[in-house]
Amino acid sequence: MLKQRVITALTLMAVLVGSLLATSPWPFAAFTLILIAAAAWEWGRLNGAASLSPLLAVAVAGAGAAAFGFGWGGAAPGMLWWAALLLWALGGAAALRAGVAAWSEQAKPWRWLIGVVLLGLAWLAIVNARAVGVNFLLSICCVVWMADIAAYFGGRAWGKRKLAPTISPGKSWEGVWSGLAGVLVLACGWMIVDRSFTFDSPSLFTHLFARLGVVGLVLVVIFLVALSVVGDLFESLVKRSAGAKDSSQLLPGHGGVLDRFDALLPVVPVALAFGSL
Repeated sequence: MLKQRVITALTLMAVLVGSLLATSPWPFAAFTLILIAAAAWEWGRLNGAASLSPLLAVAVAGAGAAAFGFGWGGAAPGMLWWAALLLWALGGAAALRAGVAAWSEQAKPWRWLIGVVLLGLAWLAIVNARAVGVNFLLSICCVVWMADIAAYFGGRAWGKRKLAPTISPGKSWEGVWSGLAGVLVLACGWMIVDRSFTFDSPSLFTHLFARLGVVGLVLVVIFLVALSVVGDLFESLVKRSAGAKDSSQLLPGHGGVLDRFDALLPVVPVALAFGSL
């Protein structure tokens, strides 16, 4: 299992780095669109549309290609990111409050549409963040990665109070606070690095600090960490409703694409919303 995880991770990293360093935006857009289309296929299978999953994947890929060709690959309307913020803050909270049983009771076409919209917005946000700069994009992604890593170790060390036992029994409130602390430390360190070296763009943290100050930066970081937890729990809710442990086995040793993207789905578009202030 460990060997599979390492090989898969190294392969994805090699393709990702190559596409990020390309002078044209197309390689990165195409690579990430393939991943999002695969996630749409997984979403269909998890929501009772195994036979229609390829169509959902094609729909997301086609919509993404059209949006990129239309010129939204680096200049999508800012209102999309604020719409995504409202969708995740209100809709995500409502879905988690309602629970697993309520999700499975929703009409299948409605669930399919929700997945297509959320995945499409996430992909468009990712390529727009890349258009701002690699440093900007990586700083957003590292909000999720650091929150996840710090939450894992903090939860193992101090976790006692369950966060959402009926959805994801392994998560604790202590893990959430550890994740938040980790991201705040990351933000401080990244801003120091930004001042010491020259990159293609400022990081999200430097951008927010320059426009909102310390208090604004901290509040936005808290909100983004909270949304990363919502994205993670929402995918867990969908999987639990389908009786699945992983979204698929497309990534050997890692599960499915959705399992790797879940927390990024809300964080990237919402980071762009705050970045547009």
